[in-house]
Amino acid sequence: MLVKMRKSYFKLAVFLTVIIALCISITYLTVNCSSSKAAIKPPNKPEVTRNHYDVIVVGSDPEGIAAAVSAARNGLHVLLIDKRPILGGLMTLGWLNTIDMNYSPDGEILNKGIFLEFFEQVEGDSFDVATAVNVFNRLVEEEDKLDVMLNAKRIEPLFVKQSDKNVVLNGIKAIDQNGNERLFKSKLVIDATQDADIAAACGVPYSMTFEDIGYKDRYVAVTLVFKLSGISWWDWWYGIGKALASERLNGYRSGINAVSAWGFGNVMSKYEPTSDRVGIRGLNMGRQNDGTVLVNALHVYGVNPLDERARMEARELAIKELDHIVEFLRKNIPGMEDVELAGVAPELYVRMSRLIDAEYELTIDDVLENRDFPDAIAYGSYPVDIQAIDKNFRGTIVGNPKQYAIPFRSLVPLGAENLLVVGRSAGFDPLAHGSARVIPVGMACGQAAGAAAALAIENGITVRELSKDLKLIKELQNMLNDQGMEIKPFYYEAPETKHWAYEGLKFVRRYALACGGYENDYKLDDEISEERFINALIGLIKLAGPEEVDIPKLSVEGNALTLDDVAYMFARCMSMDMSQREAYEYFMQNELFSPLVLDKIEEQGFITRGAAYMMMKDFITMLNNS
Repeated sequence: MLVKMRKSYFKLAVFLTVIIALCISITYLTVNCSSSKAAIKPPNKPEVTRNHYDVIVVGSDPEGIAAAVSAARNGLHVLLIDKRPILGGLMTLGWLNTIDMNYSPDGEILNKGIFLEFFEQVEGDSFDVATAVNVFNRLVEEEDKLDVMLNAKRIEPLFVKQSDKNVVLNGIKAIDQNGNERLFKSKLVIDATQDADIAAACGVPYSMTFEDIGYKDRYVAVTLVFKLSGISWWDWWYGIGKALASERLNGYRSGINAVSAWGFGNVMSKYEPTSDRVGIRGLNMGRQNDGTVLVNALHVYGVNPLDERARMEARELAIKELDHIVEFLRKNIPGMEDVELAGVAPELYVRMSRLIDAEYELTIDDVLENRDFPDAIAYGSYPVDIQAIDKNFRGTIVGNPKQYAIPFRSLVPLGAENLLVVGRSAGFDPLAHGSARVIPVGMACGQAAGAAAALAIENGITVRELSKDLKLIKELQNMLNDQGMEIKPFYYEAPETKHWAYEGLKFVRRYALACGGYENDYKLDDEISEERFINALIGLIKLAGPEEVDIPKLSVEGNALTLDDVAYMFARCMSMDMSQREAYEYFMQNELFSPLVLDKIEEQGFITRGAAYMMMKDFITMLNNS
């Protein structure tokens, strides 16, 4: 009887949710649809005739728009230049129309200012692409000191060498859409290209994707966003919405509102791609005002994001797969029985490429320890979301911060003066990038870069000098607050930092070999299995150990892991021919096992993950020092 009542209440709740949502949606359509009926077009700006600017912003992704608007609002003459035909980049040409929002623990939007201006003019956490273009156009059209040049055929930095390791920028050289060479001089350049192209062309040192933590030639999957028709509002709420509600009831992460829906990870895991280089995850869906739905879910693996031919091949692979995916959706997702493929994005969604070396590199520990900085200019709180790399690694959540700060120094590249870098290629380590790469953070950094340019020019100093002057940094923060941001100190504790094995966790987590998920549960007090220990140990030796180590084949015996087992594995990794007991005695004599770890193992009665991480840290340190 109780089960029947629960089912009845659930059905009633779903029905009421659908009715309420439909009412909200009808109101939403009435109010908002008319705002995005205009054709997608470039901003209404006069032809560029100036040759000298205070600031040049290269790249019209949201971060670049924020930087250009900010610099203009702070009284500078600004040129925003791009090779693309319209503003918005990843949002409007990559069709990434769902925003990875960043909220404080109190539920407030963290990055206000120009990002909030944008967000309040679109439909919500998912938006219509035409709406976004129109909002970006309005933002730049309102600034008289901001010039815009789109459709450039080539853009290169102009610089002089100061030394073998440093250059000084003084502008850019561009080939415009008519094939004319244009030289533009400036006091500062802001690189807002997705791949830090200007910084790289200047010789700024950088790493690619995960190579800083030992993963060579491994690339995050690229995505081709695709468009579906045939999903009515009834399908959206009663079909998809009801199914997602059922998923949540069964413990799966899913949700839906008037413009966004996310979930079906369990269903999509059953899809069998036609190629090993293609995969699909749970669906992230965003409605368009014409009733179509954009879907961000399709992955292509093994694509060097800087190789144009590789990107074209990835696009072809993705398009080839879509007919099979659409047929699978029709058969397996409620509300999608009548869907049709209605288009694909003009650009691939590339999540990660270059990561520049900056005055400060934001680390995964900064992110997950909720760290504040004296030169904070933006905030993040998005989970550390490491996306798929291949069919065997489909992604993971390393951890979930409450709130952390982006220091201004992370925008200041090494090796080049008069240059700032904003966007996903700024000074982040590969795992911190998994959180800091999102657009709200990038737009806040862009706004800070524009304001910093004005402050540096006013004081006759470089942005590098500005980054080291805490008095001027405080002035920069006050400027940003006066212009809509909310930069203020904060403190949120990360409980795992109090754990006795935290230093071991940090060491292993740095290589993405320990992941806490959305709840930051690293299970440090759980017993570790032989298999998990072996996998982590081999991974650490490959990524963090000396190159000359000959990694042995270690076998799982099927018993509880013991100190003798650990010692024997360590000895094998050092090419030492010993029995388990001999190995244990050897490492005890050489004091590899710390008294703290030994006491904790004795207290627990087994080897925990925390104890294992501590021993691995000490062992890898010993290998590197020997």
